[in-house]
Amino acid sequence: MQGVDYFVLIFYLVGMLLIGVTVMGRIKTPADMFGAGEKSPWWASGLSSFMTMFSAGTFVVWGGVAYRLGLVAIAINLCYGIAALIAGWTVAGRWKQLGIRTPAEFVQLRFGDAALHFFTWTMIVYRMLGSAVALYALAVMLSALMPLPEGVILRDPATGNLSLVWAIILFGGVTVLYTMLGGLWAVLLTDVLQFLVLNLSVLIIVPLLLLRFKGGFKQLDSAPEGFFHLTSGQYSWLFLAGWTTIHFFIIGAEWAFVQRFLCVPTDRDARKSMWLFGILYLISPWVWMLPPFLYRFIDPDVPHEEAYIRSCVSVLPVGMIGLMLAAMFSATASMISSQLNVFSGVLTEDFYRPLRPSASESDYLFAGRCFSGLLGLVLILLAMAVPQFGGAEKTVVAITNLIVTPLLAPTLLGLLSSRISSAAMWSTAVICFTCGLVSKFASPSWLTAIQEQLGGVDTVIGVILPLVILTGWLLCSRTTDPGWDRLHSVLKHRRETESPAIQQDASFDSVPAYLVAISIGVSGLLTGGLIWVNRSGPFSEICVLAIFSAGLCLIAICIAAMTARKTAQSYFLNQPDKAGSE
Repeated sequence: MQGVDYFVLIFYLVGMLLIGVTVMGRIKTPADMFGAGEKSPWWASGLSSFMTMFSAGTFVVWGGVAYRLGLVAIAINLCYGIAALIAGWTVAGRWKQLGIRTPAEFVQLRFGDAALHFFTWTMIVYRMLGSAVALYALAVMLSALMPLPEGVILRDPATGNLSLVWAIILFGGVTVLYTMLGGLWAVLLTDVLQFLVLNLSVLIIVPLLLLRFKGGFKQLDSAPEGFFHLTSGQYSWLFLAGWTTIHFFIIGAEWAFVQRFLCVPTDRDARKSMWLFGILYLISPWVWMLPPFLYRFIDPDVPHEEAYIRSCVSVLPVGMIGLMLAAMFSATASMISSQLNVFSGVLTEDFYRPLRPSASESDYLFAGRCFSGLLGLVLILLAMAVPQFGGAEKTVVAITNLIVTPLLAPTLLGLLSSRISSAAMWSTAVICFTCGLVSKFASPSWLTAIQEQLGGVDTVIGVILPLVILTGWLLCSRTTDPGWDRLHSVLKHRRETESPAIQQDASFDSVPAYLVAISIGVSGLLTGGLIWVNRSGPFSEICVLAIFSAGLCLIAICIAAMTARKTAQSYFLNQPDKAGSE
């Protein structure tokens, strides 16, 4: 890395904080903090959901699979798009139509207080541990690529690079701070910017890698057997079906995604956000899995976990390495900020508010920011402790992965069917979790044989077993569960008796669109500035930078122009109503 790369990375981190500070003035109540006041544009919700699926592991794990096995990595990531489209058609609108404040409120009303505590603390442990491992992985990658001069306090004397501890504090601290300041609005808008940075960095890498091919595409003839197949080895069609099913439950019922359904104005917007998410995931894997896929034919002897980073560093001009590191940060920051916001919202609305029912909205808002900061501190400390876990974190994460679908499947079916009871939820979770422990620590031969035939423990215990148990409950139950009646009775009473909130201004909210336009424009100008830095480099690199700089600036101008037009139209449409009311 050179000085320009550090400038680009620091500029990006400062931009994240500025977005948090900018939208802080919009945060007046907990509803704004954790639900964006139900004003989020559907496209912001969809792009945020898209980014929530990412982490640094996306580049390491699936990039390594693309380098080692080829198109299999693309097939696996296409499963997310299919799952999102199914969730958009089936459940996204239903979540919004319910009228709940948080996904935890649904669990409490539908399954009871004990289920609320079980879901909340299980999911917090699972997600905080998973996010901590992701933050640690991000810090390991970035610290390895960031040498620092002697005398800098952030430097690790043993490696000469950025200290791992400081990397965790720096990158984790930025994410926690902008989430505390700007709440869900900051999460949504930074996710949109992160989406742009991620795809910009990949789109620049692909043509530069293609220019490295000498003698046309005859190099592709050296591909290993099955490299152009969508399935290979353990990644069979059954695995892909199970992977799609698991992620349908995750996208359709995990709280971070449900929050995206609730933060938009209407159920139609919730469906549109998921359709955008799904369509993007059917297109984007063909682009951002290409770098490690192509790099296999340029250098076939690197460790597959490093393939993505090696492919980027091998072709990126000065300054773009900093942008690539920003994209790595973006992937993990999006996941972390989403989890921090949704769980601080649950702790505030479903635990703190009942304890202090007479507190003011500003008190709840302050408590929400405190919970965000506290969870963020725990996350950073867990990330620092990952090396002390040895291999234990792999076992813990594997076990928690096995109980995610058993938790989420009853939630989703409880949304769709009146016959799913709290007993069905508890029996599914307990049986599947017990089987997961047995498979991890006992591994009897009969279970191992079944796993080998059906595609692994995640498919058997994470998908097939919970669906069998819940199907049994649906077939055996003939009455409506009391939790179903309680849920709809409470929500109906709320709609009938609670005084409506102060009427929102119906005019078009231009702030999110303008922030996106400004961010794209600044990214375009920054990319254009790199042309001067690389003026002595290959002409092909300069051309690629110029094309992307011009394209980004044009997109920014178009978004700003359309936003200005829509704002003007909204203003004039609202004038007669205002005049009549006077």
